[in-house]
Formats: sequence, structure tokens, C-alpha cells
Amino acid sequence: MADYKRGDTASWDAEQVRRSEQPRQVSRKSRKRKRRKRINPLLYILFVLVTSALLAGVGWLLASDLCAFNKEYKEETIQITAEDTVSTVADKLEEAGLINYKWFFRLFANFAHAEEKIGMGTYTLNTEMDYRALIVGMRSTSGNMTAETVRVTIPEGYTVAETIELLAKNNVSSKEDLLKAAQTYNFNYDFIDNETEDISRLEGYLFPDTYEFYVNGKASAALNKMIATFNSRLDDDLLAQAKERGYDLQKIVTIASLIEKETDGTDHGKIASVIYNRLEGPGDKGGTYGYLQIDASLLYALPDHEGAITNSDKETDSPYNLYKKAGLPPTAIANPGMASIQAALEPETTDYYYYALAKDHRHRFFTNYQDHLNFVNSSEYIGN
Repeated sequence: MADYKRGDTASWDAEQVRRSEQPRQVSRKSRKRKRRKRINPLLYILFVLVTSALLAGVGWLLASDLCAFNKEYKEETIQITAEDTVSTVADKLEEAGLINYKWFFRLFANFAHAEEKIGMGTYTLNTEMDYRALIVGMRSTSGNMTAETVRVTIPEGYTVAETIELLAKNNVSSKEDLLKAAQTYNFNYDFIDNETEDISRLEGYLFPDTYEFYVNGKASAALNKMIATFNSRLDDDLLAQAKERGYDLQKIVTIASLIEKETDGTDHGKIASVIYNRLEGPGDKGGTYGYLQIDASLLYALPDHEGAITNSDKETDSPYNLYKKAGLPPTAIANPGMASIQAALEPETTDYYYYALAKDHRHRFFTNYQDHLNFVNSSEYIGN
């Protein structure tokens, strides 16, 4: 220690001071760099104003096209064929100068369900027609139709498979195209399950009625027409009441399909009461612990079945076998008519849990199993 010099100590102290001051200098530089990143408020306000003006201008242009504002009047003839889609129709309208933004028309057409409204034919349209008027102007009853049509009545209680067979028989479209559309077409209704490719996804929604179809037309358009009719017949107030009771649209349609396949034509409300009593009633006091035991549902899973239902049939492993599965089947089993839908929404109030078919082809109803069994063993009974 005696060998160190006083100057060495001074040198060491100066070095320490420089080191201790260095972080402070870096910190000041860092703070200076952060200040330089501040955005000029005037430039920011200018950017917001310019962006708003651009959006407002674009919005006005789209609104003007949608509502047919400030367009020079002219008429054009548009021909729609079986090969056309909403997209190609939009192309034709833009090429004719009737619209300016075909992508915006396609967007509107999607929400307006234009595909089931626009028909094949030749139409005279003009620039004073807004988007809605253009779609209405291309309906099948609006123009000089050149396509052949066929009138088909879909009976109440037909399944999707039976409906497809009937449409194909009447040359509405080929069976192959109808099956493909039923399996894979993306129907624009939230009650249709577009995630599955089973045709049962349409069961209950092809409303039975008399329709005018194009011969050899688009399969998806024919199916869409029936679904659109179903959608138009729904009573929102009654559906709201059913939802309060715990039944959504899919369950209501399923119950209506069971009623449709079981009714003798005069007892929709009573059949509905039996179904609801079995679903909601206790196991005692005549109840069935939630088992509906409906033959029509079992037969839906056995489309090739012939003859009377046997005990062996009742052992079938299927979610449609309501002898082994409590509650409702996974989908509707047919397409119900309005009377069955109405009964499903507003069932009669009864204590019935059982019914059986008599010789006069009318059902007899019972509150308990013993009375039902006595009737089944009588000479008046002819089947379920």
C-alpha cells in the first residue's frame, strides 16, 4: 500500500464520476427522442376530416345507386336464363347501365333473398328503378316469360326425399341436382343447418303447397321457394310464446311433423296435447316418462319398411326410435302443413296420454294406460 501515488487516487475518482454521470446523459437523450414522436394535432384533425369526407362521399354514391337517385332515364331489356345466378344478374344490370356497383347490388340481393324471387324470362327495366324495384321487376310474373313452367302440389306430410322424387317426376330439376342442392346448398336462413350434408336438415321447412316451378330450372331455386313460403307463414307472436315455454323453432317444427304424421285429419290439437303431456308430464298418473312411442318416427328411420311394426322393429338402434329414446327426434320427420304447425304452437289442454285408431278411422284418446290397453284389445281397434 505504501507504493501508491496521490495522483492515482485523483485519477480513479474522476473515472468514477464519469461513469456515474453516463446513465443520466443517456436518459436525457432517450427523453428527447420520445418528444420527437408526438403527432401534430392539426395534422391529426385534418386526417380525420379528410377520412370522414371520403366516407361520406362513398356512402352517398352507394345510397344514390341503391335508391336510383340522379340517374339519366333509359330503358334496357334484360334476359335471365336458367344458368344465371344473382352474381351474373348483377353483371348484366351493370353492363346495361342500370346499376353502378354490382358488388353492392349482390350484397343487397343477399339480404332481400333475391335468388328465390328473380325468375327466368325477358324483362324491361329502367334507371328509375331502385334495387328493390329491379328485383321485383324480374319476378316470374313481371315479364314476357319464355321459360316453360309446371304446377306441382306438395302434399302435407311429405318427407324431403318424397318431395325431391315428386319434383324430379315433374321435371322441375333432375333428382341428382335436387339431392345435391338439398345436401350442399348454402340456404340463407338461420334455421337451416348449413354445416351438415344430410337432407334431413331441410325436413320440416319445405312448406306443402301448390307451386309454379320452371321446367328444368335451378334445383336450389325450387327448394328455396318452398323454404321462403314456410318462412313467410310463421307467426312471430306465437313463436315468442313457444319460446317462453321452452320450445325453439326447430322443436316446434319437429312436434308439428309428428302431429302431421299421426293425425286423422280432425284431431291436430288433441294429438299435440298428448305429445306435450308426455314430454312435460310426470311418469306417474298415466305418464310415460318422456317417451313419445310414436310409430311414424320409427318408420322415418326405416324408409324401406313394409307391413306392421313388430317388437323387433321397436329395438332398432336409432335416434328416431322414440320407444328407446325419450324426448323428440333429432329433426322433423316430414313437412307439416299449417294446421299441424298451429297445433304445435297452440295445443289443446287435455289430460290425454294415449290414443288409438278406431274402425271409423278416428282416434280415441285415453288418460291412462289401462283404458288404452282395453280399447286396443277390443274389436273397435284397427291400429295406432
